[in-house]
Amino acid sequence: MGRGWGFLFGLLGAVWLLSLGHGEEQPPETAAQRCFCQVSGYLDDCTCDVETIDRFNNYRLFPRLQKLLESDYFRYYKVNLKRPCPFWNDISQCGRRDCAVKPCQSDEVPDGIKSASYKYSEEANNLIEECEQAERLGAVDESLSEETQKAVLQWTKHDDSSDNFCEADDIQSPEAEYVDLLLNPERYTGYKGPDAWKIWNVIYEENCFKYVSFSFRKILIRCENTFYSWLEGLCVEKRAFYRLISGLHASINVHLSARYLLQETWLEKKWGHNITEFQQRFDGILTEGEGPRRLKNLYFLYLIELRALSKVLPFFERPDFQLFTGNKIQDEENKMLLLEILHEIKSFPLHFDENSFFAGDKKEAHKLKEDFRLHFRNISRIMDCVGCFKCRLWGKLQTQGLGTALKILFSEKLIANMPESGPSYEFHLTRQEIVSLFNAFGRISTSVKELENFRNLLQNIH
Repeated sequence: MGRGWGFLFGLLGAVWLLSLGHGEEQPPETAAQRCFCQVSGYLDDCTCDVETIDRFNNYRLFPRLQKLLESDYFRYYKVNLKRPCPFWNDISQCGRRDCAVKPCQSDEVPDGIKSASYKYSEEANNLIEECEQAERLGAVDESLSEETQKAVLQWTKHDDSSDNFCEADDIQSPEAEYVDLLLNPERYTGYKGPDAWKIWNVIYEENCFKYVSFSFRKILIRCENTFYSWLEGLCVEKRAFYRLISGLHASINVHLSARYLLQETWLEKKWGHNITEFQQRFDGILTEGEGPRRLKNLYFLYLIELRALSKVLPFFERPDFQLFTGNKIQDEENKMLLLEILHEIKSFPLHFDENSFFAGDKKEAHKLKEDFRLHFRNISRIMDCVGCFKCRLWGKLQTQGLGTALKILFSEKLIANMPESGPSYEFHLTRQEIVSLFNAFGRISTSVKELENFRNLLQNIH
């Protein structure tokens, strides 16, 4: 009897052990799980989680931000797309029709914008136009009023400020033109291959901080634990710099995957979500673990720019500031909408804490900040080497927007000391910086919204 029970228990135990390996099969992992498996919970170097950002962006911020960016003040961006590449001469221009940018005709741009590319209110325009005219003459004209002479010197000082993180575009050049961003949307153009790789390779290999030389191509195939153990060894500022660039790269790739040319006939083109393209860029298996990390860096970039917008609220709250286009009613409505958005951003509960940046030894912190700034200025110059003009347009705009966000984060004391009325000499944003700041954040906000769409599209794909 005992032997029989022993045999029975032994048999049941063997069956149980076998069931561990060959029992009920687990459902296969979905494409959504492979792309977003790590894109949840808290972000590195932050106290914020992905889910909080998704809810805040997709349901509270995104709709109002899109409405603001469709207004005249924010849709027209002046840019010189003909600046030569400062690093190499062998640029292959993209000949595809979708790479082209259609500039505005003179009568398409509101007069208030054309006459006030840097300006705020109608009253301030007259003063600043005198300043700019004097600057073009190369000296302070003694016939100008004392107030105007002071403004000339102050704005010149600002233009040479070490707080600028981007190479200033020469929008006074005859080759600079206004572009309607709504009519030249960022989307897939077919620009790829060695020329596109070269741009990102130079950005990562020559302009990101590192201990040892590495190739961007190798990053994509390197064992993730080895690479990220290298990254974790960097100080918080250098690690943040890499994550900002990676986040920007990821955001651009999300845009291209979400607005992909799916079908073209002689009657029309159909643009939409390309699931395969998205998987190639972000699937955890196809990218050997790198894709989900890129998406987390996109959220890190979102938090950095969100924090900058919360910091700059006092600049836009001043009564003298207008989103000046010449249409008084529209300008007032848009300023109200802008302030609504900024107050909403201010209320975000888990902002990034930038106080950890450059907080060590003063001498070392100053050098690190200067290196940080020079690296980023160099990246803004690389945008003039992009062979696709539409890609160059959006690359220049988004790097200028991020550079403006960094400038704001490192100008907290200057913003706090601004006068309540009149020109702000110590802290100053040009119209170019304002338009690029909000449009760049609008692109990141769109990326976060599109990730929700891709999650849903990939749920049933294996």
